[in-house]
This record gives sequence, structure tokens and C-alpha cells, in this order.
Amino acid sequence: MIKKPHVVCIPFPAQGHISPMMKLSKILHHRGSHVTFVNTEFNHQRLLNSRGPDSLIGLPDFHFETIPDGLPPPTNPNATQDIVSLCISTQTTCLEPFRNLVHRLNNNSVSNVPLVTCIVSDAGMSFTLQVAKELEIPDLLFHTISFSSLACFMHYPHLIERGLVPLKDESCFTNGCMDTQIDWIPGIKNILFRDLPSSVRTTDPNDAILNYVLREVKRSYEATAWIFNTFDELEIEVLDAFKSQLSLPQIYTIGPLHNLDNQIPQHGLQSIGSNMWKEDTKCIKWLDSKEPNSVMYVNFGSIAVITTQQLVELSWGLANTKHPFFWIIRPDLVVGESAILPPEFVIETKERSLLASWCPQEYVLNHPSIAGFLTHCGWNSTLESLSSGVPMICWPFSGDQLTNCSYSCNHWGVGMEIDNDVKRDEVEKMVRELMEGETGKKMKSRAMELKKKAEEATSPGGSSYANVDEIINLLAV
Repeated sequence: MIKKPHVVCIPFPAQGHISPMMKLSKILHHRGSHVTFVNTEFNHQRLLNSRGPDSLIGLPDFHFETIPDGLPPPTNPNATQDIVSLCISTQTTCLEPFRNLVHRLNNNSVSNVPLVTCIVSDAGMSFTLQVAKELEIPDLLFHTISFSSLACFMHYPHLIERGLVPLKDESCFTNGCMDTQIDWIPGIKNILFRDLPSSVRTTDPNDAILNYVLREVKRSYEATAWIFNTFDELEIEVLDAFKSQLSLPQIYTIGPLHNLDNQIPQHGLQSIGSNMWKEDTKCIKWLDSKEPNSVMYVNFGSIAVITTQQLVELSWGLANTKHPFFWIIRPDLVVGESAILPPEFVIETKERSLLASWCPQEYVLNHPSIAGFLTHCGWNSTLESLSSGVPMICWPFSGDQLTNCSYSCNHWGVGMEIDNDVKRDEVEKMVRELMEGETGKKMKSRAMELKKKAEEATSPGGSSYANVDEIINLLAV
């Protein structure tokens, strides 16, 4: 009897990485693989807290394991951990626990658990490459960012060679350096220094995140293949430019993953989710009561934080539009304190607003009442918005969000960028333009075009669908 492929999937321990890895894992399971999904102990507990004590029991051929993250226990058991600390800790402490876990899986005396035949790891967890090398099995690196963002990361050494990074001093933030044209990354056009991922914005040559990126990208070339949650039509120019370089691993674009995940008969997998906050499902009934294309959806993801002043300005900007809005406000959204809205704002908007701490975003974005999305431009949110045909108001904070914003606004024509020093008048103006103006109509039309292309890519015969087939064939070897 032929044993199933046994794929060990390990995401970087943050919400925006766990969710797409979970979707990929379900797809691999549906296509015949035995799956072991590895969370950190802290995030495993967070998932149990949010989804219930039986939510991670799994199935006989889809089960969960944990490794420690090497960090001290946080004061808040339900808050996102510090990303810089996680980057450092996973690289310095997780190799040995992961190696021990894989050896334990292989030495399992239970006969129906096959030997580990492949590792699918987040591109930010490249220590797994060492274990795959020891076992002589493939390691597929899963990038939860756009290919264009990775292209920027790959050219960090060139930024250093050209003397652009690290920045000379703090004046570079205000003297025009941010507007330097970056025109030598293959396939990437009309991008400025300010549009590159934020890890280049440092004056310190020993900056922890800058060096983490340099190290992870360099090591990633050792992988068997790279997987991306994107689709060819969306990033065709940069993909074509890089795929012609024979020195790269095989590249598989398989997004939008949620389109493929939604095609899977759930059977026993419906209880397996990945949101580490409790989802507020009463929003669905509220959205059902609203007119088509009438609601502004606001969500800044799982990590971004704003100041009290920004919260107040955003609040009154939304209120002054007189349009309905649905706003996700995490308990830790405001820097260093609870997110408390002005009482007058709450009274003023209570008949046309809904506030929640978390929601099933994919469902929300596909709801006919949603007209636009005020977003931090995380890649998951960007891709979900595009594949729902929803235009965006873009407020990026850090990381690859800056690059995603640039592409949404300047390349794909589905977004408009709001200034980080947000003012209520600007919020009101942009929301009105998106929901009432000619620019908004053009953005909506373009978003609907990309929605159709995303559906084509993930349908039988489409590029992403075909690439999943290729991955399955690779696992079966």
C-alpha cells in the first residue's frame, strides 16, 4: 500500500502568516496529503481561547503540533507579540525544537502516520531548510507577501551597495531621499524609495529587521521551490522578469488561496480555523440590513497600531461622511492604551455604524453592502479586497504594506492613499470620493476586472489551479 505524502506546515507565528498557511494546508490535505500543522505554544493557546477547547483536535490525517517560540510569557495572553522579538527568537531558538518534532513524527509507532516527506515553511522560518537537508526531503518556502515585495527584498544588497541603505541620518526622512526613484529592480516600474518595505528606513547598519531580511532572503535560495499567494495576471511583469533567471528556485503562484480553499468540501475541516481573536458574527445580520454598495469597511489588521489623535481624527472623518461604516477596533489598536472613542462620536453615529473587535473578513468583503475598504494594505487584506471587487483607501503602516499600497494606487488603479498624519477632512473627502465620485467608479470597475481575473486563475485551467497540480505532483514523487 502506498503511503500518503506527509507534509509538515509551519507558519511564522503571526496572524497574517498563520491564516494563509492554514488555507494552503487544507488544500494539500484535500489533494491527498497527511498534514501536520505546527504553531508556537503561545499561538496554539490563543487559537484555543478564540475558537474553543475542541477546535484543534483535527483529523486522523490533519493534526496539530507545537514548538516553543523562545520568548518569555507576555503580559497579555491575547495580544500580538512583538514582531522584532519574534524574528530574532525564531531564528535563534526554534531549530532544535522543530528538528526534535520532525524526528518524533518519523519515529511514531502508530502505523497510519507516514514518514515526513516534505516541509512547507513560511519564508520567514527558513531554519527549517536545515532539517529538510538532513532528511533529504524537499522544503517549499511559502511567501505570504506579494512577489513584487519579495523582489524589493531581494534587492536590499543593491540598495546597500549604492549607499542608499542605511540612511545617512534622520534628515533623510524629510530632505527628499524618500522620493528617490528606484528604477533598476527587474519588472518593477515607477516606484520610489518610500514605497519599498519599511525595513530599509533605518540609519543603523546593525538594524535587527534589516539584517533578518537580508539573512532570510539569502537562505531562501536553498529551497526546493517558492510558493506565493498571488496570481500571474496581477504581477505578470515582475514575475516574467524574475522567472527568466535560472538561478532561482521553481516559483509557484497559487493565489488567491481563499478562492481555492472555498472550493474544498469541508467535511471534517470546517471546525479548523485560524483567527486568534473571537469573530463577531453579528455583523452579518447588520450588513444584510444595508443597501448595496453603501457601507465603508475599516480594518487595520492584526498588528498595526495608531495614536489616540489618529483615532479621533479617523472617527470624525467617518462620522462626517454620513455614510454607514463597519469598523474593526482591536483592543490593542491604540498605542499603549485602550481604544476609547469620543462619546459624542458614538452617539452621533450609533444609527449608521457597527463596531467590532474582529470579524470574518473574507465574508464581509464579499457582502453586497460593502462599497469600500479602508485598510492597512497587508497582503492578505489587499488580495481579499481585490478578489472581492472592492476598491480601497490605503493607510499603510510598515513592512510590505507600503509596497502593496503603491501597487494598489499606482499600478492596479484600485486604491487611493491617505496621509499617515490623518485629518478628519481628508478622511471625509476620500470616503466620499470612493463612494460617490468618478474616481471611485473607476476604481470599482478596475477592482471588478481583477476579481474576474482572480476567479479565472483559481478555476480549472487557470494558472493558480494548474500550479497547485504541479505542487501535488512534486509531493507525490
